[in-house]
Amino acid sequence: MTRGLADLARLDATSQLLALGAGRIGAAELLEASAARAEATADVNAVVRRDLERARPRARSFDDRRARGEAPDTLGRLAGLPLTLSDNFDMEHMAASAGDAALAARPAPDSAVAARLRDDGAVVWGKTNVSSTIADAQTFNASYGATANPWDLARTAGGSSGGAAAAVATGVSPFEVGSDLIGGLIVPASFCGVFAHRPTAGLVPLRGHVPPKPGTVAEPDLLAAGPFARSARDLRLALALLTSSPLAAVAQPATLTGLKVALWTAEPAFALDGEVRRVVEAFAGKLADEGVAVEPVEHLIDVDRLREALSVLLFAGAATPARPRSPALARLARALGAGPFSPAGAALAAGVSHRTWLEANEVRARLELAMRRIFAKFEVILAPCVSVPPFAHDRAPAARRRVRLSDGGRADAAALMDWPALACVCGLPVTVVPAGLSAAGLPVGVQVIGPRGGDSRTLAFAQAVDERIAGFVPPPLD
Repeated sequence: MTRGLADLARLDATSQLLALGAGRIGAAELLEASAARAEATADVNAVVRRDLERARPRARSFDDRRARGEAPDTLGRLAGLPLTLSDNFDMEHMAASAGDAALAARPAPDSAVAARLRDDGAVVWGKTNVSSTIADAQTFNASYGATANPWDLARTAGGSSGGAAAAVATGVSPFEVGSDLIGGLIVPASFCGVFAHRPTAGLVPLRGHVPPKPGTVAEPDLLAAGPFARSARDLRLALALLTSSPLAAVAQPATLTGLKVALWTAEPAFALDGEVRRVVEAFAGKLADEGVAVEPVEHLIDVDRLREALSVLLFAGAATPARPRSPALARLARALGAGPFSPAGAALAAGVSHRTWLEANEVRARLELAMRRIFAKFEVILAPCVSVPPFAHDRAPAARRRVRLSDGGRADAAALMDWPALACVCGLPVTVVPAGLSAAGLPVGVQVIGPRGGDSRTLAFAQAVDERIAGFVPPPLD
């Protein structure tokens, strides 16, 4: 692959589409460049399944249609753009595996996400790795192994959609679509140094996402699907494709001067590595230099109620819920201080009554109402994505896993859900923006959280940041 072609493969989707439309590159050629990037970065293990035999003729068909002079508006908005797709989404000829190769062998129609990409002209040629049943902040499963962080192969890309984030970071795919239960988009975007958007709850249809079990029609609670990208403008383009709501695919960035923004890094109940705090607060300082009124806030939400509600909402709907061998012992463990995400807490939450679930849902509604009052004062909230920078691969069971902080302290694995929990529980939109690098040279992202339905607001804010302050930086792979 020529250097010029490799450079084109690393451009964002908007630039690649301009190059395709202008005839500077063909869809077939760009497809081969994407596949070559996957081979060149094979140690990352982002792309775990391929279907180039079907993708190549489809790419050539777009080149032929352009050569015949077919009107651009008949080709679709993606018009031959090669993409990969997270392996939680069913596709005809590539059913979702959700990390289990046995599931990949079944016949399946296109998921809603795959159908919308295909209808707009995408050439989806591969599937990216996921954590098993979207249940881990690391991307690892027994069928396809671990996805490494493109900034440091000894570290995780995050989860559950780490393969998708890594594919975007390495230039394999110009944008991707992953899924997020509690941080599945937010954590990998931060760890891999890319943009991501977790949309308002219900904005992107989830039919054909696995889990829940294949064939499920009802929309699963807490889960959301959204894009990763190398630019904020591509997030907007991708979200416009994925949703039926009126959202312009192209828009002007926000005017930063005069915006009032809440900076939420002070939450005593949440672990926060000093390096993450430093990068996020330095990012906030750059916003202030651009005329943004940044106001630090503490105790933004009742985090104890947030955690307890999340435990019930999460574990009661888990794909493979754990049942307590002894409910009495589990209740005793909670009474003695075991947290809502401990084995005892998870097992008890998995077996709650419908009445208890409704009570947790009421807590969720009250928390979301409290957030409306916050957004009456602030345009957006800035918060860390996750407690720590990217950490080393760890195969220990989650209940025994600890993550190391830069000051030598440790936090348990449940702490990785703390910072993403607010938006995920309340169904709020989050745009993740690369904020900078830790002292060890690892990426750190920031959450831009908006009010329910405020997706355009957070996307416009992120685009302004991308164009004026900070944006995607390629990992030092080659």
